[in-house]
Amino acid sequence: MREIDPGIFKAYDVRGIYPEEIDEEVSYRIGRAFVEFIGEDEMVTGRDMRLSSPALSRAFIEGATDQGADVVDIGLCSTDMLYFASGVLDRPGAMFTASHNPKEYNGLKLCRRKAGPISADTGILDIRDLVVSGDFSASARKGAVEEADMLHRYIDHVLGFIDVPSLLPLKVVADAGNGMGGLILPALFERLPCTLIPHCLELDGSFPHHQPDPINPENIKLLSGWVLEAGGDLGMAFDGDADRVFLVDDRGEAVSGSLTTALVAKRILQTHAGENIIYNCINSWVVPETIRQYGGTPIRERVGHSFIKQTMAETGAVFGGEHSGHYYFRDNYRADSGLIAAMFILEIVSLEGKPLSDTLEPFKKYHASGEINSRVEDIPAKLEEIARIYAGGRVDRLDGITVEFDDWWFNVRPSNTEPLIRLNLEATTRELMEKKRDEVLAVIRS
Repeated sequence: MREIDPGIFKAYDVRGIYPEEIDEEVSYRIGRAFVEFIGEDEMVTGRDMRLSSPALSRAFIEGATDQGADVVDIGLCSTDMLYFASGVLDRPGAMFTASHNPKEYNGLKLCRRKAGPISADTGILDIRDLVVSGDFSASARKGAVEEADMLHRYIDHVLGFIDVPSLLPLKVVADAGNGMGGLILPALFERLPCTLIPHCLELDGSFPHHQPDPINPENIKLLSGWVLEAGGDLGMAFDGDADRVFLVDDRGEAVSGSLTTALVAKRILQTHAGENIIYNCINSWVVPETIRQYGGTPIRERVGHSFIKQTMAETGAVFGGEHSGHYYFRDNYRADSGLIAAMFILEIVSLEGKPLSDTLEPFKKYHASGEINSRVEDIPAKLEEIARIYAGGRVDRLDGITVEFDDWWFNVRPSNTEPLIRLNLEATTRELMEKKRDEVLAVIRS
């Protein structure tokens, strides 16, 4: 029995290099451990287009069925399609993907029935311990495997969030990064009056064009150029497993996750008056302001999908948005879907009857630093030093330390995996943002 690196079990998923850190034996054992941990005799599995995904998925299914579970395998899919399958089939789920990581990586995202999240705090570390020990209970039966195609059911579900007849014949430029968006987007746009201008839609786990990481500014520059070249109304870039979307407007300018959250929140509140909406502690001030302006109740939460989903469950929130391109919908089993968010943006542009850039203009009230990482050896001591220096502001500790003043704010939080502090800062003017950014960075790096 091979020795397994416990470090592949992360805060929200399992991820490592194939085959050095995660191979078929590891995947087989994760399959057995997941069934043992979850205490269920049925599940649904899916996989992305990575070169190692078919072999790892087969090994996982073998382990799960050896442990007595029946498996519905939906094959190639996006992560949000897997969450949909978990919800509509009412089964726990396992998705083989390493999202935006380079081609040598692979891993799993796991969920309970109805796409319920599993994180380090709620099961990943327990699964890790079972995998490392290999101490599985014997099963009295071998589970069965059934294959199912969920693509068109999922597209029906996505389109149910918007009024398709209201859409204008928009010109949409999409970059799938050779990831799973390449499976879903053509089938989706067949149902829309919009024109899809595709880039990198071929499913190819070797990523011949660029890494499927749309948070990388260089990739957004590519999309911006394509939008301007085509005279597009907007651009959409998806990550490898197509659960996150990043947008570019008609002028080729990147649209932040906060602006997208604010736009979608406004639209949802127009049809769901007075609802709760979740945002995280590094979203722009414009997000809670917009939620209040349109009659909703903003609820602030820590960064991370397990926190957002849990708070949505507790509060009944209709929607949640994060700066990182994750958008969560109550009627999507509280799971995140960049595709659903993208459909809301198409509906908003159509209903507004003006370019996306003009629609966004009233929301561009603040200037953000973006996330800046700094290596710090003694993170707890540094956080306390920052809290002490900025005690004159409104300080809270929901997620790291957030300090608010009347015309600027910042958050500093430790990385989950490295000795890094992440800074996000926002101000009412660019000059103030740059001044305070440099000031806080000097404290962090001193």
